[in-house]
Formats: sequence, C-alpha cells, structure tokens
Amino acid sequence: MITVVRSGPLTTVQDLGRPGYAHLGVPRSGALDQAALRRANALAGNRVETAGLETTLLGCALRFEVTARVAVTGAEAVVRIDKQPISTGEAFKVPAGAVLEIGRAHRGVRSYLAVAGGIDVEPVLGSRSTDTLSGLGPPKLADGMTLPIGADSPTMGDLPTVGDLPALEDEADKSGEVLLGVRLGPRDDWFEAAGLFAQAYTVTPLSNRVGCRLAGSALTRTQAGELASEGVVLGAVQVPPDGQPLIFLADHPTTGGYPVIGVVDDVTPLAQARPGTTVRFRAID
Repeated sequence: MITVVRSGPLTTVQDLGRPGYAHLGVPRSGALDQAALRRANALAGNRVETAGLETTLLGCALRFEVTARVAVTGAEAVVRIDKQPISTGEAFKVPAGAVLEIGRAHRGVRSYLAVAGGIDVEPVLGSRSTDTLSGLGPPKLADGMTLPIGADSPTMGDLPTVGDLPALEDEADKSGEVLLGVRLGPRDDWFEAAGLFAQAYTVTPLSNRVGCRLAGSALTRTQAGELASEGVVLGAVQVPPDGQPLIFLADHPTTGGYPVIGVVDDVTPLAQARPGTTVRFRAID
C-alpha cells in the first residue's frame, strides 16, 4: 500500500485512458502527457498501459508501506525521499516506511509517478483513469487515502525499455511558445478562420484537464445563430460566444453546442503549458 501524506491540489490515478466509448458519452480521459507516463512505466519496468499518478503543479507526498521501484517523469520538480533529493533520470528504490515527495514544478505542470506493479485500483470500463468531468474511475487523491500496489512483474524480458520509446522533445521553443498543428473544420466557415493563425494566444489560469482556455483577440463570427449539440473530440477547438478558443483535452465532454473551428492533431504540449504560455496555431492538411 501507499499512504497519501500530502495529496497536492490535483493528483489523480491515470493510465492511457478508456478510448472507444464516445458513442456512450464517455471521453477517453487518461494521462494528459501520455509520453511522460509511458516513459515512467518503462523506467519502473511496467507495461506502458500501467496506471500511475499524475500530479499538478505542487506535486504530492506519499509514504510507501513496502519497498518499491519507482520512476518520476514529466514536469521538472525536486523529488525527495525522506527529505533527501534524488535524481529522477532513472528508476530508484523507495524503502518501506519512507516518504517520497514530488515538489513544486519549476518547469512544466504535471509530473508522473510510476511504481513497479502499478496503482492497482479497480478499473472502470477497462481503465483505472480518473475522469474529472464525469466522475468515472477512482476519486482524486486526498490526504490519508491509501492506494494498492499491483504485483511486480517477475521478468522484464517482454517489457518495454526506455530505448524503445521515442526521445522526449521540448515542445516549447526558448521563448516559451507552443506551436500546435490544427486541421480546420467542421465549422470553420462560421468564422474568419485566418484569424486563428494570424495571432498568438496565451494559456489562461482557467485551464484544466477538461480543456485549455486561451486568451487573445476574439475570432470574428461570419454566421449568426446557434448549433444543435454535436460530437466533439480530443483536440477540438471550440469557440464560445466571447470568441476565445477552448481546446478540449482528455476529460472533455463528448458533445457540445459551440462551433468547432478546427481540431489540434496533438494536444500533448498543452499538458505541460503553464498559465501565460504563448500558443500559436499552424494549418495542416
């Protein structure tokens, strides 16, 4: 078992999500930075789909009741065992009774903790992910909560290694900009769509696992009226009446009534985009 000493502002159990249920109104959910979770699992000796923990900005503190092999990836933060800093570039051992603390993120937003054997909470629709919008999956972590650890793999011969995974790339340039590829449609004809690519936006503090809210010059509508609710997908760029784009992330609803001007092909960079980060869009075919 793991005992939660300090849960942090939002720490959740996440794996690769529950795809394939959108027709039932269930979004994919899962880790926002899936590459980081995959890497943590590879370091810990788990299969890439194994459930771990996703922290937000201020990290968390956990007491391990048994000795465990652990890895931490994602946002840059100081990690300590019983207040002693350790390197996070590889897997490490947490002794029984020790407290592991992931500190405040000083670059990025979300850290990922993988423990050999995985976080063994009860799966829902084939996934152990916490969906913060629908409430599916385990609750977010709270102080004093206990989490079960699964059985460690007896052999690592058929498990991925870090060398099997693509290298993590810095998605922001030195100025802190994030560049997102977007395919226009289905409702790009409701706007002067060129405006989406002509300016920079900033990530607002109202962003969360459901969506990334942007602030900038409002997009100009070319059609009046309202739409009936229609299906929306991961990466959909919805435009509310204020003209400020909202990019749907892992816990997004599966339908929405505001027009979608386009769909971002890869939302991973937004997982680590702090409020104030500059975002630009580029058109892709």
